[in-house]
Amino acid sequence: MAYSDFTLGTLEQAFGVVNQRRLLFDPLPPLPLSADLKKALARARELPVRSEKAKSEWIVAPVLTELRELTDRFFTIYSGDNLPADDAAGLKGECDFILAKDTGSFDINYPILQLVKAQKNDVEIGVPQCAAQMVGARIFNEKRGIHPGFLYGCVTTGDEWLFMRLIDNELVIDTRKYYLVEIGELLALFVQLINEFRTVL
Repeated sequence: MAYSDFTLGTLEQAFGVVNQRRLLFDPLPPLPLSADLKKALARARELPVRSEKAKSEWIVAPVLTELRELTDRFFTIYSGDNLPADDAAGLKGECDFILAKDTGSFDINYPILQLVKAQKNDVEIGVPQCAAQMVGARIFNEKRGIHPGFLYGCVTTGDEWLFMRLIDNELVIDTRKYYLVEIGELLALFVQLINEFRTVL
């Protein structure tokens, strides 16, 4: 079993994680985009960005890179890395993107946000996998004596972004989806989430 094999039901059975949907965040004023991000997104619009791989490279990665600069490089980005949390429980496997506190280490330290590329251009399909990775990230942290108390996840098609929060065994899935045309507000939300970790890590 791996992260991608979980359903919300099996997560509840195995780890007691219950889920609900509600609005997670208040509206935020949008942040301005850097010249680099504007150029990257303009370039993506000129290309046949259709596959998950293309969206990951041409849209998601530039957005995360921009976020890293906006937060003074508080975190680093792992793409396609394995997160071995609990092999016996099935909490293992490759993760699309892991945002982890930047400690200067080559290895993953303190994962704080899991980001999953949506399959079949549908963010809802990616929710269970992202939730499983969030549980895995929590266990990964706990084994290292790190207890931030909360973790975030996001599922994206590149155009559509859906956020989740895990506190204890409560998984809250946002009822609002963010869109790439709202990139300024999307960045503002990401910055707010990253800044929450500054007080606990």
